[in-house]
Amino acid sequence: MSSDQEATCILKENAILGEGALWHPIAQVLYWVDIEGKALHIYDPEKQEDRLYDVNSRIGTVVPVEEGGAIVALESGIHHIDIKTGNLTLLTNPLKKQPGIRFNDGKCGPDNRFWVGTMALDKREGAAVLYKMEADGSIKQMLDNLTISNGIAWSLDAKTMYLSDTPTQTIFAFDFNSEKGEISNRRKCIEIPKSEGSPDGMTLDAAGNLWIALFGGAAVACYAPETGKMISKVKVPAPNVTSCAFGGPELDVLYITTGWEGLSDEQLQKYPDSGNLFSVKTGSKGIAANFYKMEKQVS
Repeated sequence: MSSDQEATCILKENAILGEGALWHPIAQVLYWVDIEGKALHIYDPEKQEDRLYDVNSRIGTVVPVEEGGAIVALESGIHHIDIKTGNLTLLTNPLKKQPGIRFNDGKCGPDNRFWVGTMALDKREGAAVLYKMEADGSIKQMLDNLTISNGIAWSLDAKTMYLSDTPTQTIFAFDFNSEKGEISNRRKCIEIPKSEGSPDGMTLDAAGNLWIALFGGAAVACYAPETGKMISKVKVPAPNVTSCAFGGPELDVLYITTGWEGLSDEQLQKYPDSGNLFSVKTGSKGIAANFYKMEKQVS
């Protein structure tokens, strides 16, 4: 394993539970969310400016839309957000009869569908599921009996989907049919020792390795999915590391979100940058994010 690097704080935002890091390759900005702060953030590293959109609901994740704007998975349903105005348009809400459940992490796949998981607010075992949303806005449950459906990524050849269920300490792999948007053959891919932290958000690099945020582990670790072995680690001066995404013009900057929710006063004194945004150049490069493709423009 290569020697550890350390991430640097680049934005002091004090997010309660920062999450959902995603680099917009056209706009050259970082999308990220504060779940408990109920806000979408868009960070422009060139201008060193962070725009905040109050969405009035817990926000699990955000993905860009090919036709413009973005999709946000809120506790109140999946919405399209107009980035210019902040206006929200409800697309679907499979959670309306499920009190105590919210959307968590999600991404757009190489199939241009939106894949998004859930979790119970009390984190009870087996309450979470994974959905996929088609271009026409229809939604289908693809997995059940998860606990905290979290980081999601796809292999370079788009034949494998990776998904973390945080409390199990496991990254699962599935055979992925991009044309049909189907998954099968679930198996364990990476098992992370509890001493390293728990797997949260993750992203893929251009070599096909997974970079996994380690919640409670103050780090992002790079793993080879073929072997399940750790390759390298980035230390983060905040215990609760939640998500990561490669960005920048060359996709060679790893952006990292964190949160302070649940930390003791003693931990907050030790890690005052908890809840802030970090970055590091790891020597690796990422791949461009997939966009959700909608059948019709939202009015």
